[in-house]
Amino acid sequence: MKSLQDDTGKRYFLLKQSADASLVRDPATGNECYIQNDRLEEIDEESALETAARSIDDPILRLLTNVHDEETLGLLIELGERGPLDVRTLLDAYELCESDLHGRLTVLSAAGLIAEAEIAGERGYRVTETCETALDAIRPRLEPATATDARDS
Repeated sequence: MKSLQDDTGKRYFLLKQSADASLVRDPATGNECYIQNDRLEEIDEESALETAARSIDDPILRLLTNVHDEETLGLLIELGERGPLDVRTLLDAYELCESDLHGRLTVLSAAGLIAEAEIAGERGYRVTETCETALDAIRPRLEPATATDARDS
């Protein structure tokens, strides 16, 4: 399957091509339509699978492609819930050695999921807006209990 791009930069999958127009599918919505061939160009640097992955919102895609284990995901969740946190607190609170923590923080910083923050004069980290958006999308939020809920229990 080929990846195509129209003259506005929107990406599609090529389903069928004739002399004048091509039947394409939008990877984000699944909608199919015909577009004139002179408005389309093939994307050589991106595979069809990469095009499919790009149908996911950027913050979630960034989270999925940079967090490779549960501990790293847990680190982001904790920074989101408790953060920003200084490095000493991170080392004391979680069972990570200094080199493991440093490696995770480096990857997450490079991905734009966390940023450095100063906490009480020490270096620390906080989640970025991109990370907050991704975490909000994948984690259900519990509604605060109301007085009525408490009586019903």
